Amino acid sequence: MIKKLPEAFLNRMKQLLGTGYDAFLASYDANRIYGLRTNTLKISRDSLLERSPFHLSPIPWVEEGFYYDESDRPGKHPYYHAGLYYMQEPSAMAPVELLHIEPGDRVLDLCAAPGGKSTQIAAKLQHQGLLVSNDNQAERQKVVVRNLAMFGVRNAMVTVAEPAALAQSFPHYFNKILIDAPCSGEGMFRKDDSMIASWDTHSVTKCSIMQKDIFDAAVHLLAPGGRIVYSTCTFSPEENEATIARFLDGHPEFRVEAVEPQHGWASGRADWIDGVQGSTEGGFDFSSESRKAVEGTIRLWPQLLQGEGHYIAVLVHHGDVSVKIEEQVAASIPAASKKVKAHKLSQASIGSKDTDELGLWHDFMKDNLKQPIKGKWICYGSNVFWTNWDLPDMSRINVARPGWFVGSVKKNRFEPSHALAMGLYKDDALRVFDLAVESEEIARYLRGETLFLAESQMIKASSQAPSKGYCLITVEGYPVGWGKWLDGMLKNEYPAGWRVT
Repeated sequence: MIKKLPEAFLNRMKQLLGTGYDAFLASYDANRIYGLRTNTLKISRDSLLERSPFHLSPIPWVEEGFYYDESDRPGKHPYYHAGLYYMQEPSAMAPVELLHIEPGDRVLDLCAAPGGKSTQIAAKLQHQGLLVSNDNQAERQKVVVRNLAMFGVRNAMVTVAEPAALAQSFPHYFNKILIDAPCSGEGMFRKDDSMIASWDTHSVTKCSIMQKDIFDAAVHLLAPGGRIVYSTCTFSPEENEATIARFLDGHPEFRVEAVEPQHGWASGRADWIDGVQGSTEGGFDFSSESRKAVEGTIRLWPQLLQGEGHYIAVLVHHGDVSVKIEEQVAASIPAASKKVKAHKLSQASIGSKDTDELGLWHDFMKDNLKQPIKGKWICYGSNVFWTNWDLPDMSRINVARPGWFVGSVKKNRFEPSHALAMGLYKDDALRVFDLAVESEEIARYLRGETLFLAESQMIKASSQAPSKGYCLITVEGYPVGWGKWLDGMLKNEYPAGWRVT
């Protein structure tokens, strides 16, 4: 068995599960389950399955998902560095599937770090619409930025804000919201021993109060008729059924959309909230309607399927807003926290085609890409970003990335970003070096070493294109980064923090 489980946790689970407790406890003796998800922005599910050297089997609740053997170590493979898949716990893939995302949606991942579910959302958007990936901790958002860049996501903003502050900038803006709520993490005990150690610190009571505050802001971020998927990786009824019942009683404009308990999923337990009434709000009593509704939510149990513990609820807005949006936002949302200090994006940050930065960017596209990328461009300091949406007033919140980061101007020259390379396709670049997946060249490139490649190995868009300059480096046709070629030597532009050691 894994590290000793907290006695209080075991006693509670025995009380809740009754005769099912022994099977639940036995699941902790089973091997950990591993999964990866295809990045359909770059490759189809079938193409990945055909190319993959791993032992893959399908995850039943997500078409793009596969189980893999721990011995395969897909994080060491060049395809990982090309962003062809994301390694993710299988149960954690279910919430986004139930969000029913369509290309063109405006989607908010409210508690996004480390960004796995954001990459899943982005793949479903297919570069259309807008994804806002938010977290209230700047350090955690660095990982989100990296994961979105590796996935080649173009249509995402990354923000660092408390949910209440975000609601002031995006009142009733999103038609889909994911709340993968901070929780006590009981469902991850088998996956991560550190969750056991922090269980007392992240108490059930503290987490349920935090979840209520997040919900209070989320209702002001959702457009009329929109959809919220709420998920946790914990078993506690206080953070699951009780949180949903309390939300429904306070927000009659929402209903639970019942989820069919398939794939080994189990229905929510209305009977379990009897024991938690008043645990966070003295004397709180749940209505019979909300009690019935939580039976349409689902639980993922490690003893019933190949995955860890999760809880998911789908909430749909009726479509009516009873008061004016401005009044609602001003009167109802909690005061925004001012803990995070970072850059604000104001209208003054927005550049035009006349700025030096944008002029150099357009010159770079002319010299290095087959054709210019269409879209709107903004300057954020010396950095250039692609956006294809109208920005609201962003002066109240902190912005880590206002769009697809394509590069920076340094010493009066444009330097392309790694995110630009990862968001391109092989046929977009004027000059390409395509390296074999098993070659020593790709291994050396990913280690950050200088390569010596003959001009005859370069794939050029036309015979007239000069050989000198930036080249897109690909592995079997999939971009992994930039290099600068001159007279047989390729200067490695693979970012230092990404290199294989």
